[in-house]
Amino acid sequence: MPKMKTSKTAAKRFRKTGTGKLRREQAMRQHLFEKKASTRTRRLEGDVAVHPADAKKIKRLLAER
Repeated sequence: MPKMKTSKTAAKRFRKTGTGKLRREQAMRQHLFEKKASTRTRRLEGDVAVHPADAKKIKRLLAER
């Protein structure tokens, strides 16, 4: 059976921590820079954990078994 390829789109959106958890950027941030309050932009900065219900699917996309 051939090896599973890494989904490059998923690789750009998610990253794995040293302990094996998955992290992601928060949505809706990039287009807020221009005309929205900077408090809203700061609230959305930083990574957040991926929801446990999605973690199994994302790990499969990243070809980590």
